Amino acid sequence: MATANSGMPVSSAADAHAASSAPTLLNGMSPSQPSQEEIDEFWRQSRLSLPDVVRIPLATAASFTVGMGLGVAHGSTMAGMRFRAEHAHKLPTTTAGWYLYHKSKNYHVAYGGIREGLRMGARVSVWTTAIFGIETLLDRYRGTQDLVNTVLASVTVAGAFSVWNRFPLATAVRTTKTAIFVGFAYGGLQDLASLVRGRRVGYVDFLQRQFRREESSVASPIRQG
Repeated sequence: MATANSGMPVSSAADAHAASSAPTLLNGMSPSQPSQEEIDEFWRQSRLSLPDVVRIPLATAASFTVGMGLGVAHGSTMAGMRFRAEHAHKLPTTTAGWYLYHKSKNYHVAYGGIREGLRMGARVSVWTTAIFGIETLLDRYRGTQDLVNTVLASVTVAGAFSVWNRFPLATAVRTTKTAIFVGFAYGGLQDLASLVRGRRVGYVDFLQRQFRREESSVASPIRQG
């Protein structure tokens, strides 16, 4: 077996060096791990007090659930109407025939509702995730969390949604207006929650700085006089 200069086997020397250089574990936690206070502050400084890795999946799941419900309701109704229209010319005349008719209708209604629910849930969750993702990117790029990023994200996704569905200009403008309204409403609620939680909001800090600057400019001539 190869030995080091001190006579200790190479493998033993490597193990001893690794053990001496490894960080000391205290109560199962590495010293590099954040403290509980840092974790609590990280959660408090996040939008809605939810980190991005938690907030975005929750938004995706919630939007999929809402879209699924709307899709099931719409899809089942349309499937039932379509089934009645397709079989209006050959309605059954016996009890057994009506039983099979309603059984087949219920199957088509359930199938149509589930299919449309999955489709609409997927579409809604994709666009919702895009809004939250762009909002998070803007938060990190601008270094502040406020309704400006929410409005920009909503308008961006509204534009992409209009292009994807090839909306005419009037419909695209109406969609953009709705996105601006939703962005202002949701972003304003988030900013209000931030102020309540003691977080800094970019445009609020800007307005406060402007107000202090005006106060100082007004007070300077008074002091000089």
